[in-house]
Amino acid sequence: MRLIQVTVSKGWRGHEQKIIYLYEAFKEYGYVNEQWIICPEDSQTFKVATQKGMNVIPLNSKSEYDLKYAKQFSRIAKELNADLVFIHNSQAHTLMVFSSLIFGLKLPLVLCRTLIKRVDTNFFRKWKYNYSGIKKIICVSYPVVNILKYAVKDHSKLCVVGSVTDLKKFKKTQKTGFLHKQYAIPSTYKIIGNIAAFSGFKDHVTWVNTVAELVKRGIKAKYILVGEGPLETQIKNQISDLGLENEIIMTGFRNDIPEILPEFDLFLFTSNNEPTGGVLLESYACKIPIVAANAGGIPEVVIDNETGLLAEVGNPISFADKVEQMLSDENLQQKCTVNGRNYLIENFTKEVIAKKMINELNEVLQKNKRI
Repeated sequence: MRLIQVTVSKGWRGHEQKIIYLYEAFKEYGYVNEQWIICPEDSQTFKVATQKGMNVIPLNSKSEYDLKYAKQFSRIAKELNADLVFIHNSQAHTLMVFSSLIFGLKLPLVLCRTLIKRVDTNFFRKWKYNYSGIKKIICVSYPVVNILKYAVKDHSKLCVVGSVTDLKKFKKTQKTGFLHKQYAIPSTYKIIGNIAAFSGFKDHVTWVNTVAELVKRGIKAKYILVGEGPLETQIKNQISDLGLENEIIMTGFRNDIPEILPEFDLFLFTSNNEPTGGVLLESYACKIPIVAANAGGIPEVVIDNETGLLAEVGNPISFADKVEQMLSDENLQQKCTVNGRNYLIENFTKEVIAKKMINELNEVLQKNKRI
């Protein structure tokens, strides 16, 4: 297979990391003959792929409806003699449909979908999901499939391949105390953390309200929020209004997550509409106990009372109760961290997910062989 992965996203979140992971795994296990990543030149994906020596082609789009981009893509795909296009974000989806419909891109298109979000909100969006050139939609969890069923007429196009984590990247499982030192946290205090972009469905509001409840209960801990995003100022204001400036540390964006994560004593994840939560898998890799929301695709990743604890969505009292339960029970912590890492190894490593993904892509290729 000669594979193109394409995105027009410029940011760096779980889905962009997934592109890199899949490229590495497809190469390592010999699943493709040749592969390329096509992405904007000023994107984090381009930067990371270039640093890793991957075959990456810069292609910049002015908008979701950039016909010049669609034409250029079709030309590049023909020059590469590619077999299949794997699409990784909504704007690229639109551009690939234009490339196919208007500019003669004859390759089968496969879409990777990671958001739990209705796509039948207007005629065009619904049409592009049912476009005949889209041969398969690979979803990260069953809640993503279920929300797409409102729009996609042929449900046989929908399948699930879960999130992926690189165990080699998250090798550190022992605390060194460097976060305690960096932020002058007393050694007797626990660190309860979260790593997420400041966007609506991550529900930092509930996270901060949970901290307020834990402080009220006298839990000896400091609370760390790692990330950036459009709602960051709103959350800072909430922290100030609740008088939690001395309790919650906001680190901003950090690129040393494999070093930070093992320093947490507990990972608190309040996201209310999460497709899966790749950071939960990373917590498993680092043997960090988890308390997460019983929402979206999280129950496919966190098995309640076996690999972590699930709390009621949007309920800070429920979250605080689960945090207290986990922190006070070392046997529960041991059980969940051991089971969690085993669950990760069995279901979500690069090797496991790459094999599932290439099987889905090969199925499309076999059904759509060029004559």
